[in-house]
Amino acid sequence: MKIIAPLLVGGLVLALAGCNKPDMEQARDDAAAAADHAAEAARETGDAAAAATRDAANRAADATQEALDKSEQAMDKAADATANAMDDAKAAANDAAADASAAAADAAQKAADHAHDAAEDARARADEAKR
Repeated sequence: MKIIAPLLVGGLVLALAGCNKPDMEQARDDAAAAADHAAEAARETGDAAAAATRDAANRAADATQEALDKSEQAMDKAADATANAMDDAKAAANDAAADASAAAADAAQKAADHAHDAAEDARARADEAKR
């Protein structure tokens, strides 16, 4: 577009230079009309370029927002998965602690039963020794 305007103006100057005096006024009018048309075409081209730029910027903004939304959804899912994993680990730890407590209680009960049996045996021997 930058090349077209100077070419038009140069062509018009050459046309004016080649015209004789009576045709000069008509040539000036034609040159002015051509310049107006060139200016209008330049404005239309600029408007079209601006519209295309706005459209591209809007599409880029929409794509960015969509990517942001997807990223937020992924982060929410990751946070939920982490929370679920922590809940599962806590439940497993509680189960393991309960199992360990039950095993410790069983071992203590066995030791108490064994001590009780040993005490009864000792008492029985003591009673037998008294007779």
